[in-house]
Amino acid sequence: MIIAILLFTLTELIGRFHPVLVHLPIGMLLLAAIFQLVSLKQKTVSLGPAIHITLFGGMLSAIFSAVSGYLLSTTEDYDASLISTHQWFGLAVAVVSIGAYILNKQQNKYTKWVILIMTILVVVTGHLGGSITHGSDYLTKVFSSDENISSNTKRKPISNVQEAVAYTEVIQPILNSKCVGCHGVNKQKGKLRLDLPDLIMKGGKDGVIIMAGNADESELIKRILLSKDNKDHMPPIEKPQLSKHEMELLHWWISSGADFTQKIKSIPQSEKIKPVLLALQSGEILEEIKQSDIPDKEVEKADDQAIQKLKARGISVSTVSQKSNYLTINYVAVDAITEKDLNLLEPLSKQIIWLKLSNTKLSDQQMEIISSLKSLTRLSLERTSITDKGILTLQKLTSLQYINLIGTKVTSKGLAQLKDLNKLTKIFLYQTSITGTDWNELKKTFPKATIDSGGYTMPLLEGDTSELKAAVIRK
Repeated sequence: MIIAILLFTLTELIGRFHPVLVHLPIGMLLLAAIFQLVSLKQKTVSLGPAIHITLFGGMLSAIFSAVSGYLLSTTEDYDASLISTHQWFGLAVAVVSIGAYILNKQQNKYTKWVILIMTILVVVTGHLGGSITHGSDYLTKVFSSDENISSNTKRKPISNVQEAVAYTEVIQPILNSKCVGCHGVNKQKGKLRLDLPDLIMKGGKDGVIIMAGNADESELIKRILLSKDNKDHMPPIEKPQLSKHEMELLHWWISSGADFTQKIKSIPQSEKIKPVLLALQSGEILEEIKQSDIPDKEVEKADDQAIQKLKARGISVSTVSQKSNYLTINYVAVDAITEKDLNLLEPLSKQIIWLKLSNTKLSDQQMEIISSLKSLTRLSLERTSITDKGILTLQKLTSLQYINLIGTKVTSKGLAQLKDLNKLTKIFLYQTSITGTDWNELKKTFPKATIDSGGYTMPLLEGDTSELKAAVIRK
């Protein structure tokens, strides 16, 4: 049993060298072809030895690449047809390169034609390999206008979010940008595909990943919420991660039954998800930390023990980028926040620049601890219990650029206490106690800030107890 495990591990290890080895035959065999082409000119100094050496090196690396490629295909889940075609062409490259080497050694007159065939095979095989890794349309998608092709493509606002089909216009773009690269038509890690409704509900080799009506027990949500250093976390840490709002949208859709045809207006919407849905009409709330939001001055690495204490409490901790030590902290899985929970932040006060306390039972009495985090640039306090009293403590946060107070009891008078925060440029105030002429006064108080009061129309849904009126973004 142990020997079998060791053999499987060795096989997988050799297979994983394929991406490294595969570039050698491409480079060396193409170089041999170039030398052969140059040598055809009579006045050119003989390149015979160079052709011989590059063909020999290319031949050996082509053989090793073919073997490692086959071993890799047995340990990863790829599209069978693409893999099969790529393997045959890879084998052809290896065989033809052996033939080219032998003929060149014999100075056979047909060597140049065999090298030409070998060059064509190398190009085709390389293209097929790229198709497996990046998708069959990776050469042409740069010309496409499809907004969902790349995770780097900014999604267009939905003109009327309530009339949109939830899966097609909200959920599918999230899956396409963050999941389908590893779970689509070309590659299916864990035998799982997330590009078609039937296949999504079918699940993968470990079973179903979506339990309609129960997001918390759905494997898809569980994997997303795992710590990034967990090997089962999805997407992998080197891939673009889901934003908090993308997670909320997936959670809401699954909790509501994971229907693939319903319009958003037909699906129950909690007070928590309504602002997120509304934001799809503008994109404001869904934006992530940009490079410009990160302080220019770098900070030392955070204390590992302090981070582990936060994670042990179920608090999400991650760096804002791979090249920075600054942190974003999210209490998404913590409801009843205690003073002890907030004290865990103090050892990381220099590193924390984005703190998310949304939908927690945060009180005014606990805000004093937050005010000690002097590096904060973004603070999300939506749907918490804070009032004007708690806002007063934030006057110390001189680096604050962004604050989200959606669904709180904050008034214009309380918010005006932050007027001396010169870097504060984005304020979200949907469903607060700010009404009427207060908006004009706030604009005078914060002349440089974009003040978002909701800004989007939303039809009255069955079960709503009050009318939601249109508001505007004031800038």
